[in-house]
Amino acid sequence: MERAFKYRIYPTPEQEALLRRTLGCVRLVYNRALAARTEAWYRHQERIGYNQSSAMLTQWKRDESLKFLNQVSCVPLQQGLRHLQTAFSNFWAGRAQYPNFKKKRNGGSAEFTKSAFKFKDGQVFLAKCSEALPIRWSRQLPKGAEPSTITVKLEPSGRWTISLRVDDLTIQPLPKVDKAIGVDAGITRLVTTSDAEKVANPKHFANLYRKLKKAQKSLSRKQKGSRNQDKARRKVARVHAQIRDSRQDFLHKLTTRLVRENQTIVAESLAVKNMVKNRKLAKSISDAGWGELTRQLDYKSRWYGRTFVQLDRWFPGSKTCSKCGHKVDSLPLNIREWDCPKCNAHHDRDVNAAKNHLAAGQAVLVCGATVRPEESKSRKAGAMKQKPKS
Repeated sequence: MERAFKYRIYPTPEQEALLRRTLGCVRLVYNRALAARTEAWYRHQERIGYNQSSAMLTQWKRDESLKFLNQVSCVPLQQGLRHLQTAFSNFWAGRAQYPNFKKKRNGGSAEFTKSAFKFKDGQVFLAKCSEALPIRWSRQLPKGAEPSTITVKLEPSGRWTISLRVDDLTIQPLPKVDKAIGVDAGITRLVTTSDAEKVANPKHFANLYRKLKKAQKSLSRKQKGSRNQDKARRKVARVHAQIRDSRQDFLHKLTTRLVRENQTIVAESLAVKNMVKNRKLAKSISDAGWGELTRQLDYKSRWYGRTFVQLDRWFPGSKTCSKCGHKVDSLPLNIREWDCPKCNAHHDRDVNAAKNHLAAGQAVLVCGATVRPEESKSRKAGAMKQKPKS
């Protein structure tokens, strides 16, 4: 199982100068290639691929004004072109928007493959660098693991990090447990389970909003292009990093506990990109981190031999009675508790939705049924009725 281990690094002044030069060259090559591909498409309706971009890079290195590209390792430059190719592939497939130009103020990253670094005696030596990187080993790599790819990143806050991708053989399936839960995500309660467990939303952004507002207000007063503006920008970036780190830490602890305690986890599939278009709830939805929550549940379930089921986003879990299956016509968000008009059962909105998610997920696992009442036939039966492709 491939896994990335991220650490803080504290490069020496010589190493930092080399890394900054490398990041600048990667950014320059990426932006030049993006501009060339955009111009070729608008002028001649021609798609330029990775091979043509790589040939352009060779010509750029021969240019007298771009001789400095030869002062850094060629591997991060080629990897930058590969990342651009991936970005265009995702765009043409409709999975992402058109690639954007990289900006210096956002930091940057450089990816090194095995030919551009040396891992010896627990130390990392990058190409063009004679000394080992001063890495703060907050946790040890798996025994016998050899990094296949190393990524050095400079964050907008000025923090340097390094990610080592290794093949982790220590990840083993957890012992099976006879327990399954349904999960309902919310804003006030981040997670509500079918066992009536309610996990409050820590609201990391709201907790640091005053500090962020003060830092952004100070940044707006600085003269553009001055050193004081750069200092104030980094201060704002550090607050954002603190919000992100606290949110990630909380979600990792929560998802790890859910995966360890349950054999099957069922959650709803939320269209977060569409939901944040609601101006009244966009900030709260973004702060909750629903997308990251389901992403972590997904890959951790695959790691540890658990089953994770995501239901259709249109499944009416909140409006359906978990006792008798009656579905009400409407249930506004301000109604947190309601009574079923058919069986008179009293429901907590979130707990009831979690119970319905669990029942629907078990139906999907057992017989492959869909989660919509009007499509109650199994997937297998539906697949048999499909016409063969011509």
